[in-house]
Amino acid sequence: MGVTRAIEQLFGRFLPSPFTIAILLTIVTMAMALVFTENTSEDNHFFAIMSLWEHGIWNNGLLVFAYQMMLILVLGHVLVLSRPMEILIQRITRLVTNSSNAALLVALPTTLVAFFNWGLGLIFGAILARKVGEYAKEHNIPINYPLIGACGYAGLMVWHGGISGSAPIKVSEQGHLASLMEGVSQEGFLDKLPDAISTSLTIFSYWNLMLFAAVGISIVLVAYYLGKKTDATNIDLPQYRFKTFDGKKNVSGAEKLDRSRWLSTVFGLLILTAFLIQYIPDLKSLNVTPNMLNFFMLGLAIVLHGSFRSFLGAVEEAIGDVAGILIQFPLYFGIMGIMAGSGMITAISDFFVSVSSPTTLPIFTFFSAGLVNIFVPSGGGQWAVQGPLVLESAMQLGVPLPKAVMALAYGDQVTNMLQPFWALPLLGITKLKAKEILPYTLIFMVIGSLIYVVGLLIF
Repeated sequence: MGVTRAIEQLFGRFLPSPFTIAILLTIVTMAMALVFTENTSEDNHFFAIMSLWEHGIWNNGLLVFAYQMMLILVLGHVLVLSRPMEILIQRITRLVTNSSNAALLVALPTTLVAFFNWGLGLIFGAILARKVGEYAKEHNIPINYPLIGACGYAGLMVWHGGISGSAPIKVSEQGHLASLMEGVSQEGFLDKLPDAISTSLTIFSYWNLMLFAAVGISIVLVAYYLGKKTDATNIDLPQYRFKTFDGKKNVSGAEKLDRSRWLSTVFGLLILTAFLIQYIPDLKSLNVTPNMLNFFMLGLAIVLHGSFRSFLGAVEEAIGDVAGILIQFPLYFGIMGIMAGSGMITAISDFFVSVSSPTTLPIFTFFSAGLVNIFVPSGGGQWAVQGPLVLESAMQLGVPLPKAVMALAYGDQVTNMLQPFWALPLLGITKLKAKEILPYTLIFMVIGSLIYVVGLLIF
């Protein structure tokens, strides 16, 4: 397809690595602050901006946020490396009979799993697509393997509206909104902010669940249709083996504790018991926070792996996923510090308010978030940079804050089908190329965008 080839060439030629983009965005933000804002401090204007940048990078509240997001990704990956998840993938794989059936069997569970945890959904979808390809090759079942790979990536189009979505679960945390907006807005604005926005109003709202169902069903049906209408492709894949982390069978001494099933199970169940005791009120009110989600996944991962050795081996395997978050998030926080302290956020939000209405602002937020996601591929990093702008604009126009937060989440997640950054783990596992899955992910993106825009207008 000419369009997808042009997009791939455009990304390859003009889009550097996300880390380089973060540095370029930092420099551009500094330059804009120097040119378009006034110096309100006694120091030199440049020195004042550098000070704002440094304070933003080491913002304690945002650094906690970065660690929470890293744990969500790592623990999600750790879960998919457990033996029960391997068995689930193998059972799904055995149901494959043709290309359309294979596309459905990959797209449906991948979107459901990604709604729970995006890291789990990303790796689960990648391994499931790979195993489906291997099974089809072994049993001479003709399938369109690039379509199957695209279906394994489809979960990244629903994740931010799901339980691990950076923006909705972070705003559900007590005090986060005030911390994020401190020093950003005009006098009296913080007094109007709620202390938190419960996930019962965002992730678990009836309208978000309806949109998730509409997008998920549409993607599954389209994938099934494409499986019928597209030609089968050649598959040349060696067998992908799930890594085992227990190693030696005969151990002695203290090493037995590392490989003890009963000890890890008891400790994992202890964590899950503490989780229920601590978070039953939140569960009843359908309010999910980052700490709550990570605590649950930690206990569940230890139980499913069956030994500390297996659990820690999976952590070592998964830890590379967070390299981008670890080094890029502080740069995004620095950008936010400059924009907040210099008054740029207020100026930009005033512009959006001047050209928007309560009806159109969520639509503008959706499209702007999709554009920002091309340059800031992390949803958490995007929330740190764009979140204050969205909140202030929504408050000024009287747009419900849950709707504004979810408009950003929808825009961020839908262009993942275009942005190749998070597809890298999937491409590595499936041995596909970006240009092979892009024609299908672009179709998914268009369908999802239409549903989200209509949903924002209706709800």
